[in-house]
Amino acid sequence: MAPGPSNSVHGLRASAPWRASGLEALGFIPAVPGFSPMWGAVARGFSPVAPSFSPVRSNYLHRKVLQFASQYPNVRVTPWRMATIWGGASLLSTYLQSMRDLIEMNDWPWDFFINLSAADYPIRGTHQGPGAVHLQITTIYFRLNNNAFPLSSIGTDRMEAHAFGLGAYSLQTHHSSQLLCQNLPTWTNDQLVAFLSRYRGMNFLKSHGRDNARFIRKQGLDRLFLECDTHMWRLGDRKIPEGITLDGGSDWFLLNRNFVEYVIFSSDDLVTKMKRFYSYTLLPAESFFHTVLENSPHCDSMVDNNLRITNWNRKLGCKCQYKHIVDWCGCSPNDFKPPDFHRFQQTARPTFFARKFEAVVNQEIIGQLDYYLYGNYPSGTPGLRSYWENIYDEPDGIHSLSDVILTMYHSFSRLGLRRAETSLHTDGDNSCRYYPMGHPVSVQLYFLADRFQGFLIKHHATNLAVSKLETLETWVMPKKMFKIVSPPSDFGRLQFSEIGTDWDAKERIFRNFGGLIGPMDEPVGMQKWGKGPNVTVTVIWVDPINVIAATYDILIESSAEFTHYKPPLNLPLRPGVWTIKILHHWVPVAETKFLVTPLTFSNRQPIKQEESMRLHSGPPKNAYMEQSFQGLNPVLNIPIKAAQVDQAKKNAALIGTELENWVDTLVSGIWSAVDVCSTGPTSCPVMQACSQTAWSSLSPDPKSELGPIKPDGRLR
Repeated sequence: MAPGPSNSVHGLRASAPWRASGLEALGFIPAVPGFSPMWGAVARGFSPVAPSFSPVRSNYLHRKVLQFASQYPNVRVTPWRMATIWGGASLLSTYLQSMRDLIEMNDWPWDFFINLSAADYPIRGTHQGPGAVHLQITTIYFRLNNNAFPLSSIGTDRMEAHAFGLGAYSLQTHHSSQLLCQNLPTWTNDQLVAFLSRYRGMNFLKSHGRDNARFIRKQGLDRLFLECDTHMWRLGDRKIPEGITLDGGSDWFLLNRNFVEYVIFSSDDLVTKMKRFYSYTLLPAESFFHTVLENSPHCDSMVDNNLRITNWNRKLGCKCQYKHIVDWCGCSPNDFKPPDFHRFQQTARPTFFARKFEAVVNQEIIGQLDYYLYGNYPSGTPGLRSYWENIYDEPDGIHSLSDVILTMYHSFSRLGLRRAETSLHTDGDNSCRYYPMGHPVSVQLYFLADRFQGFLIKHHATNLAVSKLETLETWVMPKKMFKIVSPPSDFGRLQFSEIGTDWDAKERIFRNFGGLIGPMDEPVGMQKWGKGPNVTVTVIWVDPINVIAATYDILIESSAEFTHYKPPLNLPLRPGVWTIKILHHWVPVAETKFLVTPLTFSNRQPIKQEESMRLHSGPPKNAYMEQSFQGLNPVLNIPIKAAQVDQAKKNAALIGTELENWVDTLVSGIWSAVDVCSTGPTSCPVMQACSQTAWSSLSPDPKSELGPIKPDGRLR
C-alpha cells in the first residue's frame, strides 16, 4: 500500500508515520519455502504493510499466495516465477529481477531492500510507545529450495519474556569508520525503522572476515561454474578479473535504494563485467553485492553487519551435503532450538532477525520467540503444539508423486476405510462402509509437540449405504519398530536406530518423513548413541526371506552421538519387511524393522505383471553384494525356509486387487490407521467432522491464520 490518498486499510484511514522517520518504506525479499510463520510475524510488527510475493517452485504455495494476496489490498504477486537451487547463479538473477520490479513500482517508494527467508524470524518485539515509528513493507519475494511448503506453523510451549536493556552498539563499517548508536532501547521493529532512518545512506552486508585469498579458494571464485538442469557444474579454473577486489560473506543483506538503482541501471564496466562474471559463479549472492559495493563509488557506505543472528555450527553444517546439487562442498547454518533462546538476548551488535527456524525440526523455539515478541495466546487456543505441512495437493496432479509415494498413499486411504468399517460400522448397517474412489486429494505431514505423528490423507470414497461420494481424512501413524533385545545386554550406549532415505546430517533427521521406501531406493541406517567408551558394533541387514544382504562394523567413538551408513546394495530390494540387527561382540543388542513396499503403480499407471516381477523379485541371483553372507545364517540362527522363498516368488507376480491386498497387509504391519473424519456431509452418523477433530488439517490453527488488518494496521 503506497503512502498518500490510497493508504487505507479496509476502509480505515491509516497514517504514514514512517515519513517522519525519513524512510518511505523498506523492501523485504524473503526466500525459501513457506510464508505464513515469517510473514505473519513480520506483518504483526509493521503498520501498514505492503508486501509482494514472488518466485515459488511449488504450484501449491503459489496458489496459496494468490489466495492470500486477494485478501489484502496492499499485497502484490509478481507474474513471474523462478526456481532457484542452492548455490545457483539463478538466485542472483532472482534478486536482480526483484530489484528491478521494485524500482519500477512507482506507487511504492522504498528506501531499503531486505531479503528474508521463511526460515528467518524477527527477534525484536513490536513495542508501541509514544512516537513509535511504523513501517511500510513494500515487497516480499519467495523462492523455494525444496518441496516443503509449510503454510501453518508457529506455536507451542510458552516461556517468560525478558526485556532487553539499554545499551550502546558500535557498527564496524568495511572501511573501519565507526558509527555509534547510543542508548537505543529494545530493538523492536519500530526501532528497525528508526535505526535505518538514521543510517539510510548505509548498506548492511556481512563480510567473511578472513583473508581474501583464502576466501576466494574456499568459495570457488577462481573456478568456472554453469547452472544447468538444476545443478551447478564445475567446468574448470578461471582467472580473477584484474583491478577488482573480490569480497563476500553472507547472502542476507539490507541495501539502500541508491545502491540498488546503481546495480540495476548502471552501465559502467564494473557493474556489467561483474554481472557477467557472477553469472558463472557458485553462490553468487554471497559475493556479488559485496564486490560491486566495495569497488564502486558507494564503497564508503558498507557496514559489516547484516543485522542478523545466524545459527552456525560448522561441525554439523559443513558436511558437503549439497554435492548432489553443486560440484563443490558447501556449508549451511543449523536450525535454532530452545536451548538457543538466550542468544537472541545476548548480542553485542544490532540484530533484528535470526535464522534458521524450521517447524519440522523444532516448532517449540518458534512458539517461545512468538510469545516473547507478541504475547501469549488466550487460554484454550487450539493447535498451539500442532504443525501441519502440505506435501501433496490434487491440482498438482499425480505426476508430481513417485510410484512409491502414490502406492503408499492409496494404501493409507484403504487402511482408513477399514478403520471406519471396524470402529464405526454396526451389523446390518452399511452407512459407515466405503469403497475407495480415485487418487488422494491432499496429504499433510502432522507433528504434535515436535514429534512426527504420521500422515493425514484426504481422499474420496463412496458410501455403500447411499452410493454417494464423500471426502474423508485418514490419520496414519508409524508403529514403533525399534526394540532392545530381551533380556537387555550390558551394552547400554545404543539409544535408537532407524532406516530411511534422504538423511540430513546437519539436522540429523531423515527428510523422507515416515521412511516410505520402494524396491529401487537406497536406504540409510542411522543409530543414535549415548556417551560411553569407544566400542565397535556389527550391523546386519536381513531381507524378508532371511537373505543377509549386508553386514558391517561401525567404530563408535566415545563422543559420537549419531552414526549413519548407506550400504551399497544391489537393486531392486526385495519387497517386504526388512530387519536390521545390531550386535556387540556378536551378542544381539537391538533390532529395528522397515518396509520396502511393493509397487501397485509404474509410471503412475497400474503396474503390469512383467514390471511387477522385475521390481518385486529381489536382486539378480539374490545377491545384494558381490560378497555372500550365507555362512552367517546358521551362526545367527536366521534360517532361509523354502516356503518363504516360494511365497516370495508368488507375491512377485501379483497384480491388481491381489497386489493391493499384499501391500495393505505389509503396510498395516508398520502403520496404524489411528482415526478417520469427514471433511463435509456424511451418511455415517457417528463419523466425526474434521473441522472439530484436533488432529485434522481442517481443525482450527489460530497461530497460522492471517485475518483482517486491525485499525492500527497490524494483524495481531
